[in-house]
Amino acid sequence: MSLGHACVDVYQGAVAALVPYFVAERAYSYAAASGVVLAASLLSSLVQPLFGWLTDRRAMPWLLPLSALTAGAGVALSGVTGSYALTLAVVAVSGVGVAAYHPEAARVARAVARGRHTAMGWFSFGGNAGFALAPLLVFAVVGTGGLRASPLLVVLALAGAALCAAAVRSAGPGAGNAGACTAVGEDDWPSFLRLSGAVVCRSVVFVGLSTFVSLYVRERTGGGEGAGTAALFVLYAGGAAGTLAGGRLAERYGRTTVVRRSYALTVLAVAGLVLVPGPPVYVFVALTSAGLYVPFSLHITLGQDFLPRRVGTASGVTLGLTVSVGGLAAPALGALADATSLRTALLPLVALPALGRLLLCGLREPVPPGAAVAERADPQEPVAR
Repeated sequence: MSLGHACVDVYQGAVAALVPYFVAERAYSYAAASGVVLAASLLSSLVQPLFGWLTDRRAMPWLLPLSALTAGAGVALSGVTGSYALTLAVVAVSGVGVAAYHPEAARVARAVARGRHTAMGWFSFGGNAGFALAPLLVFAVVGTGGLRASPLLVVLALAGAALCAAAVRSAGPGAGNAGACTAVGEDDWPSFLRLSGAVVCRSVVFVGLSTFVSLYVRERTGGGEGAGTAALFVLYAGGAAGTLAGGRLAERYGRTTVVRRSYALTVLAVAGLVLVPGPPVYVFVALTSAGLYVPFSLHITLGQDFLPRRVGTASGVTLGLTVSVGGLAAPALGALADATSLRTALLPLVALPALGRLLLCGLREPVPPGAAVAERADPQEPVAR
């Protein structure tokens, strides 16, 4: 499941990694280039809750290989389309593939992880590793052969489809039962909505930096395409390590504590990224990556525990909708950058993790569903939280 997740999410990262090449080869403005990111996010954001809702009612393991192929095909075609409208269309198709994948994949992963934070951390690690691989893959293929070489990017989609099919077969009957991982308990919608608001703030920061950090670092350091690719790689690669660290830290300190501290770190890190000139910017890119990614898998498990009767819906929102919705802000950032400068456009991103931290104030750790059942069965028995 982790490897399949990597092969799917490489196409989310690839859209942002292609932006500098669209600017260079097609003379797209910042606003037009960020519109490509919006196309990948908009339709994905709209349909992701639908797939979550369907997953809550009926298992669809066959959707995993199909969605991997769809995600890859859209990105592979984006470099050879003849018009801006067609580019937006194929990238939107890729976004639908990504949207279809995540709720069902999170359901299957939860079933085989049996609620362990570390196991879900490995599943999320796969997706973040795919993000980290994206700029290197795009640089190797498109940086060498230009946008016309983009069809070669479909190779990982083929591998991802095969891995997803193998994972579903080896997971056994539990992966095919939509009710297998649905817990008994009460849905806590107010807490879930506060968590979702914080994840939206995180998403806007992440997508904004994914879209423009490559161009921004090239500007600040005077480097070329390699300097920008390195910055995007640091942003994504630090996330792969941060996701694993998040699971470990949560087992020691608790999920809500780790999430709140991560948002506080992100405020300082984004400020340094935007304001500190020269090569030290890479240090702040790495710190920003840690702040954004340490809570990544914890968002998923917290959302699932806040809505134990709607695991698919919770996964579709925390893993998909709130992450994808960050792309909706990308054109606004691009328009602001066209009118002023990239640095000015990125400054508002400093405030968003602070807002997310405020939303998380007082958010309580949800009681694990199994513990809730035990507590009702024997109220005298201490329950581990």
